[in-house]
Amino acid sequence: MGVKGLQNFMERCCPEACVTVNLREMARQHVNKSQQGPTLVVDGMACLRHWYSCKDWVCGGQWREYMDVLKSWVEAFTSAGIRLVFFFDGVVEEKKRQEWVKRRHRVNREISKMFRHIKAHGEQPGRELFCLPSGLASFTRFALRSLGQEVFCSVQEADYEIASYARQHGSFGILGQDSDFIIYDSAPYYSVVKLRKDSLTTVLYDRQRLCQTIGLAVTQLPLLACLLGNDVVSEEQMQHIRNNAIATYRINNPAPHSGAPQGQMVLAVSHLVSSLWGREEQQTGLIPQSLDLSVPQRELLQRGVCSYLLPGQKALTPSEISARPSAFEKHVSPEILQACIEKHVAAEGFMVYNVLCEGVNECSNTLEDEDDAELLPQALVYKPCRQQIYGLLLLQGHDGSNFDLPAMREWFVYPGNPLREPDMVHPVPVSLPGDRPSLDLLWFGSGPEVSALRMTSFLSIFDCQEFSELHGAIEDSLLAAVCLVTYIVLQVQTLSQEDSDAYLSQAVCLRLKSAEELQRIKLPFLSSRAVQLGSLYVRGLGHLLGANCASGCPLPSAALMPWHSFDGRLFHSKYLLAHSGTEKTVLLDGDPSCLSLFLRLREKLTEACRKRGRVLQSRPHKPEHKTTPGPRYRERHTGRPPAGDENWRERGETTGGHRRGGGWRERGDPSEHESRERLWERGGGMRGGHFHPHPNYNPNWHDGGPHNWSRPPRQSRGRSCHSRGRHQLAPRWSQPPAPGT
Repeated sequence: MGVKGLQNFMERCCPEACVTVNLREMARQHVNKSQQGPTLVVDGMACLRHWYSCKDWVCGGQWREYMDVLKSWVEAFTSAGIRLVFFFDGVVEEKKRQEWVKRRHRVNREISKMFRHIKAHGEQPGRELFCLPSGLASFTRFALRSLGQEVFCSVQEADYEIASYARQHGSFGILGQDSDFIIYDSAPYYSVVKLRKDSLTTVLYDRQRLCQTIGLAVTQLPLLACLLGNDVVSEEQMQHIRNNAIATYRINNPAPHSGAPQGQMVLAVSHLVSSLWGREEQQTGLIPQSLDLSVPQRELLQRGVCSYLLPGQKALTPSEISARPSAFEKHVSPEILQACIEKHVAAEGFMVYNVLCEGVNECSNTLEDEDDAELLPQALVYKPCRQQIYGLLLLQGHDGSNFDLPAMREWFVYPGNPLREPDMVHPVPVSLPGDRPSLDLLWFGSGPEVSALRMTSFLSIFDCQEFSELHGAIEDSLLAAVCLVTYIVLQVQTLSQEDSDAYLSQAVCLRLKSAEELQRIKLPFLSSRAVQLGSLYVRGLGHLLGANCASGCPLPSAALMPWHSFDGRLFHSKYLLAHSGTEKTVLLDGDPSCLSLFLRLREKLTEACRKRGRVLQSRPHKPEHKTTPGPRYRERHTGRPPAGDENWRERGETTGGHRRGGGWRERGDPSEHESRERLWERGGGMRGGHFHPHPNYNPNWHDGGPHNWSRPPRQSRGRSCHSRGRHQLAPRWSQPPAPGT
């Protein structure tokens, strides 16, 4: 978040401190001055929006295209001789939890607007509602490592670790988008938002020139930041100090400043800090006694100031993370804890550090429709899986008697969860043959028996033990995919055969498609239900990764990456095809080998579900309503209207999205929509991998030409149930799970 209003102040009121520079030239100057290679420390979290420039974002992510973007971005720097070091957030510090919660609620409101737009218009909304694909930060760490880059995952506040690393290693700059980097007395701070990759030009926010303008020393910037408001000291908590400062400033400076009111505020607080800063404060770093503060406020302000002090700068520097005790150190060996920390810091692990060392697991916003009560939120879908991951990490080697059962604090964002406190979730033992093996054996053991035990542990977490025979017989990414889809089908009783087919067919077909082919896929409309299912799958890949790390890595991490098993646009096209009743040959792009593999995986999934009493049923989800696409959709997908077609403007198109009232929320008379269902169930064909949703569809539409729909029959305005039978009631999830569950 940074310092309230500081960067805006610099851009509007202190332009001399915002300098356009060429990073190639800055690196050259650094080498001449320091006689060491140029290293640029990159705030990975701040770069995600800059990196994810793919056209599609609501469908779950265009991961192969994203990989190409990352590769091109890295090459732009390495070709200039610049070494990159990336940092990503690894934890959310509890002192910043409330700010994290506020942001999550704000993003949830934006997601609700996004789903309303999709259901109203059948298309992706504009960038004003842009939301990063689920799991982007987690998978980007692995993506950069696969590109040979040095990546670190933080064990405390990432901004602090970035500034510390840049200072200690003599880096020539920090690339990010957070005004806290102006406050830290570290390397120069460059803007990633202003970056032009082709020329490597950007804006340098010069803290020395800022200090000259506002009359402060660099050592006084931390106090200024806390009085203005930041992640540690909220804006509201120092409001009375700022009010007094602005009143005094206006008395002494009756002529208004040329900048905005925020500019006056920064100058007023700067003058206050300067007037109070005496010899004692310079030597000790203490908060001036003359500030009108209560004891709790003074302690808070002191913590805020200390958060900016880097190692070696002051005796008040926060203690090193290595001194912090593990949350569950009595449950695991020191060797496990050490390996856990090392893998986390090197961005090789996932989930296990947070569980063993922090006792906390968290997940940010996911693209989920709060108005859809048929599909469970991903947090609850994967809760049994997480409980077994916790069990594998914390209960292995114990017989369960006289054992102090630990509980995990979960901060998972989902509709209906107010996030006022964490959900307390207990681990569940993993069902393995024989005695429970120790975690040390799983992680450090060797030999074929241990390898087999790792795979059994991994598959057991998802209740897919019988899939061990597929290991080595099919690609690891496909094994992961069928395991994940089986788990989802077992957990979500409202999932249909069509949903399962869409998941499996896209995983099978993705192997043969390039990033360019995936980008060329045309979608006639978007389904809000498919959007949520896409995000559900990607969140599942994260749980596969966590289970793999906990099990001692029976599968290579690369096999669990989305660019090997998922593409949002491809999945969405398969979803629309599957729910239109298209033939399986068409669903598998007319490729016999893909069809054969798909049928084999489908049979394995069906058999595993049947053994557990879960029978998949065909239940196509029909279009929600009729709508005419807006100008953005027509311009993007349909081109100009056909010459001589006077009726073109009268023709609408049927949009996607599942119809509410399905599953367990039955209402209405199914006969009301018979004509619509007959129209939809006729399905369509597919040529060249594209989707033909309507029998009178013009194939030229896919080449950028005009679409040519026949007018559909008049639709009823009522709503009805589209299910063909009664389904198991989905549990109510509008309230967080009870503690201890």
